Amino acid sequence: MSFFEKLFGGGTKKEPQPNLSFGRYSDSYKTAEQYDSWDKSLGLFEKEQYLTSYLEFFTYLRDNFEDNVIWKEENGKIHFEIFQGSKKATGTADANKVTIEAKVAKTDTLNIGFMRRLLERNFSLRYSRFAIDSDNNITIRFDTYVLDGSPYKLYYAIKELATNADKLDDILIDEFRMLTPVDVNHLIEIPIKEKEVKYNFVIKEIKVALAAMDSGKPSIDKYPGGYAYVLLNLSYKLDYLTKPEGFMMETLERIHRIYFTTDKKNPAQKNVAIRKELKKLMDRPKEDFFKEMYLTKSTFGITKPVNHDRVLGFIDGELHNMDWYHQNDYQHIALAIPGYIVGYCMFNFAVPSPDREFFHLYYQIAESEYFKNLGYTLNYYDTEKKTFNKKAIRQAIRDIQENNEDLYGKMSPNTSLLNYSSLTDFTRSFLLMIRNLDLTKTT
Repeated sequence: MSFFEKLFGGGTKKEPQPNLSFGRYSDSYKTAEQYDSWDKSLGLFEKEQYLTSYLEFFTYLRDNFEDNVIWKEENGKIHFEIFQGSKKATGTADANKVTIEAKVAKTDTLNIGFMRRLLERNFSLRYSRFAIDSDNNITIRFDTYVLDGSPYKLYYAIKELATNADKLDDILIDEFRMLTPVDVNHLIEIPIKEKEVKYNFVIKEIKVALAAMDSGKPSIDKYPGGYAYVLLNLSYKLDYLTKPEGFMMETLERIHRIYFTTDKKNPAQKNVAIRKELKKLMDRPKEDFFKEMYLTKSTFGITKPVNHDRVLGFIDGELHNMDWYHQNDYQHIALAIPGYIVGYCMFNFAVPSPDREFFHLYYQIAESEYFKNLGYTLNYYDTEKKTFNKKAIRQAIRDIQENNEDLYGKMSPNTSLLNYSSLTDFTRSFLLMIRNLDLTKTT
């Protein structure tokens, strides 16, 4: 390697890293070709070329990386499959009608508990409805005549059907033991070692958070807001890093609702309720966790698209809250606040792609031990020596800049802002660097 290659880091061969998936799927990062297909679909539908319109519609939905939408046309009919998490929706479209359904679970016995649950769900659905087919499968169905089946309607109807099927299957099977899985051949099991790492991480992090609450430093009664940051940071990072399904996913979403629902409970009472939910997770048998660990494909995201200004505003509104805890050496709370900011954004929003990549890098640094246990060799932060690999961090930042320079050519991250004095100082400075990015699109 030449002197200049050593000086500027060029020519370094990067070790291959595990190809694992993190966080919630979003359909907000579509290509220009996909948006062109959407426009074509609308135009063809207006011209009453319905089947051709639907072919463009499926092209719009398809994520080639996910391989999430499959279709074929034969004899004047389109047969299609759409994957959403643990569920597969199958359907047909012809010159008269579009029909689609997803099998949720199989039952040999009718039970008033799950039947009432599904009946109540039907009242909240706008396009689809739950039913039981002739093979005793709980299904969710949607159909429409093509005259009333515009691409807009199909998008929202199929999204409602697919996301409800995906959310409910594991939850119903976990609660009602007479139900069994159905139509799950497309799911891919993850290696047992990866399951062990994820399970151990979940249990360890819950124990650490609860121990911090029990320490009384600072007083949990005087500073309930600080401990709310600890609990919410925990919930969001478990959601992003372990990508749960079923019971655990629903529990983490319920924790989010508990804290942000407007009711008469104060922060201290909400912390108690969240703690109970986390205890349920911690007390759950390992085998139940393992059953819900698998690889999936998705078509629809549930996070809301936002621009960088929304991220900037959220950082400005929250980051300063860590200063008092940092100055008074309550580092477990101080460190939870930037983690809360990152986790909240990734849990609720589809942020611009540079923000998403920087937030992932945040987790790779702040949770470096977890990534190491998963087989990553990036070593951005040594948790034992409490030292940073500054060169690797700067290179990762440059890589993100290069990945996005075609669309965000003005980004130019200011790495001089980074403070490597401690992990707490670094996370604060890292978010300030993100906050100051210029994500004006250049094309």
